[in-house]
Amino acid sequence: ALAKEDIPCFGPGAYAANLEGSKAFSKITMRDSGVPTAPFQVFDEYEQAKKFVEEKGAPIVVKADGLAAGKGVVVASTVEEALEALDDMMVKNIFGTAGERVVVEEALKGEEASFLAFCAGEDYALLPSAQDHKAVGEGDSGPNTGGMGAYSPAPILPRDKYAETAELVIKPILKLLAERGEPFTGILYAGLMYTENGPSVLEYNVRFGDPECQPLLMRLDCDLVEIMMACIENRLSEVGVKLKDETTLCVVMAAGGYPGSYEKGAEITGFEEAEKIEGVKVFQAGTKYEEGKTLTSGGRVLGVTALGADLGAAQKKAYEAVEKISFDKAYFRRDIGDKGLKK
Repeated sequence: ALAKEDIPCFGPGAYAANLEGSKAFSKITMRDSGVPTAPFQVFDEYEQAKKFVEEKGAPIVVKADGLAAGKGVVVASTVEEALEALDDMMVKNIFGTAGERVVVEEALKGEEASFLAFCAGEDYALLPSAQDHKAVGEGDSGPNTGGMGAYSPAPILPRDKYAETAELVIKPILKLLAERGEPFTGILYAGLMYTENGPSVLEYNVRFGDPECQPLLMRLDCDLVEIMMACIENRLSEVGVKLKDETTLCVVMAAGGYPGSYEKGAEITGFEEAEKIEGVKVFQAGTKYEEGKTLTSGGRVLGVTALGADLGAAQKKAYEAVEKISFDKAYFRRDIGDKGLKK
């Protein structure tokens, strides 16, 4: 609609957006383009899905086909847990129409990384790798969230592996979409799992991830809008994506109780003190400004992000900044970056 009115738009069309909007479409497109991904089946009928899970056993992954606010994926360690997920999605309809169709796939074991690229048709420019922390608790314990922190680069995906990884997980998707007459413009995000057989795609997003966006864009050493316009105008190959060599790390400060129920309206203080630390930027998320005060208004409240010479330095700065910020029942993980420091 925007393109028809000659309004520049950085993002994919409706067809390509299904890479994120439909788990079934995404998995089938991966299979058709030869992208490595876990074996899977798509089901529209509960009884068929139930029978498949009972035959395959656990661990197994159950995914709602549509968008479910980041909560539509269940990594089931038992058959009972998988069947409960199927019942929630297909019988109880807890995600509405998003759960009418499900993807059931093999559970992969390994370490995750995020890999993003600016895309214009079959041309692409790579961003550095990043690693997200989905679980709410330290040591990756507790339920999954939208993300409790991230850092870039991810040691599991070093710079010298970017080109060959893109050949596996970025290039084939762009080529297939172009062949279908649906060229992709915007950000393509590949969520990867590194198994003993190499990288495998867990999911695609068609946007910057949150909180990966914060550390990634703090490493950008050029004009973001210029890159976006180059994508829109199909001249991405003429524009270089320049990056800072430093490492970045983001700690998400959340409302107590998240990802479950949480209170809103707590006053947030300490922004100014936190940002006095060199290389620190506080990104607001679940906040609102009311009567001269900044208040909490969502689950993930702030993304406290720091730039450092290495991962240890970035981590130290980020947590120094976190300690200067205060709001009632604030919660954050204290181990963001620890996994990378052990490499």
